Amino acid sequence: MTTDLVTGEDGRARPLWASVDPMLREYYDTEWGMPVRDERGVFERLSLEAFQSGLSWRTILAKRPAFRAAFADFDPDVVAGFGEDDVARLLGDAGIVRNRAKIAATITNAGATIALRADGGLADFVWSFRPADTPRPRTVAEVPTTSPESTALSKALRKRGFAFVGPTTMHALMEALGIVDTHLVGSHRRGTSGVWPD
Repeated sequence: MTTDLVTGEDGRARPLWASVDPMLREYYDTEWGMPVRDERGVFERLSLEAFQSGLSWRTILAKRPAFRAAFADFDPDVVAGFGEDDVARLLGDAGIVRNRAKIAATITNAGATIALRADGGLADFVWSFRPADTPRPRTVAEVPTTSPESTALSKALRKRGFAFVGPTTMHALMEALGIVDTHLVGSHRRGTSGVWPD
């Protein structure tokens, strides 16, 4: 077993980042890497991964309730209709990350999500980039930050009009959605998504 895992009082092995903070531990134990296949769920995670760029995931997770309130629970039909008044409202909302480019990208991506419905929808589109195999990292250093699939997904989404969808952000999205399993070998979450056997 790798030294990058910490066994908690409950006997479960987790990576260091998920072993101390209760909020991160709950997210790791119950949510991260579990399959998300609905449009709104994928749009929310795509949006939050974009906002996370350059920041810690803990910052975004702590602000997630405020993000959901600010962005109409990430309903693409509502967000796509946001105008300058909404942008001004969002830039004044201390509960979220007030970054004009990321706010604009979320609105743009909502419109692009609606447009994708004609071709099967955002969720199926993103899941179509699932690789033939998944990494099996034993240490944090072995966890990839990009992949050929995340690079291809990034390019494909950009062609469809999406913004803030770079290869690293898309790899993080694929991890979060369960498209790849990058839980460390030995973690109690390894292989629990039902997508990958181990």
